[in-house]
Amino acid sequence: MNLIKTCLAAITMLGATALSPSLSAADGVKVDHLGVNNTLVRISGGSRYLLLPVQESNEDDRIDVLVDGRLDKTIYVKLAKNKVDYFVPLELAPYKGHEVVLNILTTQGRSTVREAKDDACWKNMTLSDTFDTTNREKYRPVYHHTPLYGWMNDPNGMFYKDGVWHLYFQHNPYGSKWQNMSWGHSTSKDLINWTPEPLALEPNGLGTVFSGSCALDTNNTAGYGNDAVVGLYTSAGASQTQSLVWSKDNGRTFEYYDANPVITLESEARDPNMFWDDNAKQWELILAHALDHEMLIFTSPNMKEWTLQSAFGKGIGAQGGVWECPDLFRLPIDGTDEEKWVLICNLNPGGPFGGSATQYFVGDFDGKTFKADTDKEGKIPTKWMDFGKDHYATVSWSDAPDKRRTVIGWMSNWQYAAEVPTMQFRSANTLPRDLSLFKAADGELYLCSAPSPELSALRDKLIVNVRRANIGKKNATYSLPATNDGICEILMDVDARKAQKINFTIANKAGEKVLMTYDIAAHTLSFDRRESGIVDFSQDFPAVTVSPTFEVNGKISLRIFIDKSSVEVFGNNGQFVMTNLVFPENPYTTLSISSADGKAAIENLKIYSIK
Repeated sequence: MNLIKTCLAAITMLGATALSPSLSAADGVKVDHLGVNNTLVRISGGSRYLLLPVQESNEDDRIDVLVDGRLDKTIYVKLAKNKVDYFVPLELAPYKGHEVVLNILTTQGRSTVREAKDDACWKNMTLSDTFDTTNREKYRPVYHHTPLYGWMNDPNGMFYKDGVWHLYFQHNPYGSKWQNMSWGHSTSKDLINWTPEPLALEPNGLGTVFSGSCALDTNNTAGYGNDAVVGLYTSAGASQTQSLVWSKDNGRTFEYYDANPVITLESEARDPNMFWDDNAKQWELILAHALDHEMLIFTSPNMKEWTLQSAFGKGIGAQGGVWECPDLFRLPIDGTDEEKWVLICNLNPGGPFGGSATQYFVGDFDGKTFKADTDKEGKIPTKWMDFGKDHYATVSWSDAPDKRRTVIGWMSNWQYAAEVPTMQFRSANTLPRDLSLFKAADGELYLCSAPSPELSALRDKLIVNVRRANIGKKNATYSLPATNDGICEILMDVDARKAQKINFTIANKAGEKVLMTYDIAAHTLSFDRRESGIVDFSQDFPAVTVSPTFEVNGKISLRIFIDKSSVEVFGNNGQFVMTNLVFPENPYTTLSISSADGKAAIENLKIYSIK
């Protein structure tokens, strides 16, 4: 489904068609200023939304939502002071027939109440029965999952049930920067077309809703029925604790366990990821002991009572920043009947090219303890799942069909995620990937992240089809599709022959470009986005990333996905991957290929437009 269809589906769900408020600020909204930083807003009438005006450069203001005089919830919004960047909706439908008052504590410095009354938010705060989600962003991806509006980071709680892939995600429904952490929710039947669903989890008395996982309780161990969807997430309040939820409608809505939290520790821990161990007949849980740079492993018979069994990670692998978003699963080794366990560990900062990234460890797991494999020197090597700048918080779907291990990540980097040049929404997910293990020439086992097979359905017209072409110093140039702003899929086999380096340049007429270089002697592929378009919003964005190619014969295959603001490169069917954001002022229009110090060849070059 293209972006327009996605938005239309969401508009139907939200009843949204118009950005302009249907009522004036005076209709049903009464504003009482109590002081320079305290204002009451009284709501009357039966409108579905109160549209809150946002100015992104401001600090967060606190809004206590009082219903019949009692506190229902607290949200934080960057209310507009001297201009309105956009609106966010506060849903009023649950409060129909009740008295609603907003007690607002603003953070903007003011000297008098008269000055406070001049803030833009008060005259632009309006009631409406609609909220417009039609895309107005130049860089919104066409075939990557994005939230309709607001901020998104880590994917959460993903599971597969009855033919539907459920994707939850860290979400701020009240602005396009990090705050008010909740679980947004989207569903898909094919990992391509995503339908927005209502918000799944919101902050409560234990804190905001951080990352976590869901699983199907096939054997009714928790007492909520066979195949009930049970979730575990981090409640982030004054401390970080782990809370249990369950769903009786296949993950559309959740009930909170009365005795939450189910895990408490004396130090910061988050992002619980659980799965059923059929051998041990128990639930396994891996929890990030964030500041201690380790993962904690718990077991449980019923998801409610957890016993700490072991810890893994101190002094091992990349130790920068904090450890987050773990996952633990078993994978087949390509070309063999063997399997090994893989422990995923996302960390921020400390990635190979700055900021956030995903490392992993290969080893063995006995139901209580994970032991990482060592290399020929007896050391535990640091391994990276993706060699781009924009691949983080990657975790897998539970209960995926056909024993698949399918993952998805957050396509951004904490260094600049809040500053990228979008405002209606921020952040997209990576394309889904299916995992396996392969043995490289050095004898080590590495993750293979192949594009999920469903992605082939994105292909539309075959724009370029070259069986074989010799490559020299002069560029061989091929046109990218003119439709859909140049979004496309590129496939090719590369034979270095006698060349030392091969350059692949994706560019537009303005000279904005992505330069990828295959260095045959170094066995690497680099990705240079320093001239890719808009790069000056952060000093950390212009970058060159480099991936090992794991080949020994000068031959690689490339599969490249270009969307409006990203390029994902899969080498040798996922044996090496680079995910990078790009923001060209105009769509890329050409692919040019050249070699240095000798002739090379490309075969089976195909460029597909995207539906």
